[in-house]
Amino acid sequence: MAAIMRGLEAEAYDRQYSDRELVQRIWSYFAQHKRRFYIVIVTTILIALLGAALPFIIAGGVNQLESESGNQGTIIPLLVGGAFFIGVATWLVNWVRRQTSVTMIADIVLQMRQDAFEAAAQQDLSFYDEFNSGRVVSRITGDTDEFGQVVTLALDVINQLAVALILIAYLFSIEWRLTFVLLAIAPLVIFTALGFRRLARTVTRQSSRALGEVNKSIQEAVTGIGVAKNFRQEQFIYEEFADVNRQSYRLNVQRGFVLANIFPVLNVLAGFASAGLLYFGGRSAIAGLISIASWVLFMQTVDRFWFPLINAASFWSQFQQGLSAAERVFALIDTDSSVVQHNNEKIANLQGEIGFKNVQFRYTEQEQVLPNFTLTIQPGESVAFVGHTGAGKSSIIRLVARFYEFQGGEITIDGRDIRSLDLTAFRRELGIVTQVPFLFDGTVADNIRYGRPDASNQEILEMAHRIGEGEWLQSLPDGLESQVGERGSMLSMGQRQLVALMRVLIHNPRVFILDEATASVDPFTESQIQQALDLIMKQTTAIVIAHRLSTVKSCDRIVVLSKGDILEQGSHEELLEQEGHYAELYDTYFRHQSLAYIERSDTHYLKSE
Repeated sequence: MAAIMRGLEAEAYDRQYSDRELVQRIWSYFAQHKRRFYIVIVTTILIALLGAALPFIIAGGVNQLESESGNQGTIIPLLVGGAFFIGVATWLVNWVRRQTSVTMIADIVLQMRQDAFEAAAQQDLSFYDEFNSGRVVSRITGDTDEFGQVVTLALDVINQLAVALILIAYLFSIEWRLTFVLLAIAPLVIFTALGFRRLARTVTRQSSRALGEVNKSIQEAVTGIGVAKNFRQEQFIYEEFADVNRQSYRLNVQRGFVLANIFPVLNVLAGFASAGLLYFGGRSAIAGLISIASWVLFMQTVDRFWFPLINAASFWSQFQQGLSAAERVFALIDTDSSVVQHNNEKIANLQGEIGFKNVQFRYTEQEQVLPNFTLTIQPGESVAFVGHTGAGKSSIIRLVARFYEFQGGEITIDGRDIRSLDLTAFRRELGIVTQVPFLFDGTVADNIRYGRPDASNQEILEMAHRIGEGEWLQSLPDGLESQVGERGSMLSMGQRQLVALMRVLIHNPRVFILDEATASVDPFTESQIQQALDLIMKQTTAIVIAHRLSTVKSCDRIVVLSKGDILEQGSHEELLEQEGHYAELYDTYFRHQSLAYIERSDTHYLKSE
């Protein structure tokens, strides 16, 4: 059972909204389209009136034919003409309603999807560390679509409800006593329909979560298809997908069973009610309390009355499908960010001094990363952080970029608390290259221009020629217009790094953050990468997690970390002379990158002698 329900538990950011809260929230979207909404309501009422008018016309015609004054040759053509007019008018009004409602709902779904996407885009990296992006995508796409479909149903039900109200008035005009009996029975149908509400909300919520699991499985399979093929695990990822797909199938069948049984149950109740009315109405007609014609007309109208009433009554249970979808979307929109700015101070003439004062940071209560970190980086200074895995290097650069919130101490930029700055403006002053550079599908030029959209092709070309006189472009089939493929798959790792560095160069930030890739590249590409790094670090304050010896040596200062504490700091030569922790790191990570290791080993051997 646990395997069947896997992944269907609520996310930590999910919230439970009441029906009233959800309806009010949904109305806020409709309120932006009041004119079209009122057109839909008016046309819906007109359709209801036209739909209810036909029995009135037929009843009136029958009465005229029964009377001695009735002229059959005149009345029958009028009845036919009236029915034809009602049919044409209903089609025209319904066309207006459909056109207006479709565009209105499309605009509402568009706005809701944009709000959900904006909320997802504004979330911190810690959010995506905790929550699967495939499930987030499911909320932005699948749930908003499902909501739109249910809103379309809601507008149809409004029409049915209007028809039911009009028919109630007509039934009163035929026979008020039987109408009261009908109104006494109708709540039984309504309350039975509402009884499905909670069950419908539960099964639709589970079905939506199952769809999120399907999207998650597809995303992971497609993203990791290269690894799967390397290890010949195509069958394994297929079986994983088939498992979650079957889970979604079972829950969709369950949801369909619940929703599909609403109408049959209500129709049975309506049938019993109609049978009762038929019996008591027939007895009343025989007793002479009502005319037989009124009784027959009443029963015909009751039959027309049950259909819109059942639709309206069952709607609230079916609408749980839309409310469940809206609930998941609103939960995403309402998710609070873990990174909180205390102010929105503007940034002008940023110099790039970065200060850490007694900074405390942890991912969880059990995972203390920086216990009490203090460091000052001067404007224009380049600092390389080195240390074993888990030393806190990546955490430091994530804190500077405000991707995570620290729990204690203070981080300052030019003496100002980083939490007081306008976050969007501050991040524009940052240039970040991650360990695995991400490139968007498009051309090399498009990806470089991502850092500054107004950059011309000529500017990009001139910047490209500042690195190895542009020789790296010659390795690309179409130069700057070469396609990079999804995630840059058509480029080598070294080429991706060069494009990512070019993106920072054209952006010209004040603070440069580099989580240098560990992938090996050929000496020629490494020299080009180092040229790009030198160009960037000449004009910025740079924080670097270095894995290449050439990068480490080019930095003004090297800071050696261990479990969030600074063990040593200084230049490459100074730290080697100390023969401390950095010297051990050098022997472990960098010795294969430099012939200087051999010379240093010989010197150390002579000293020991």
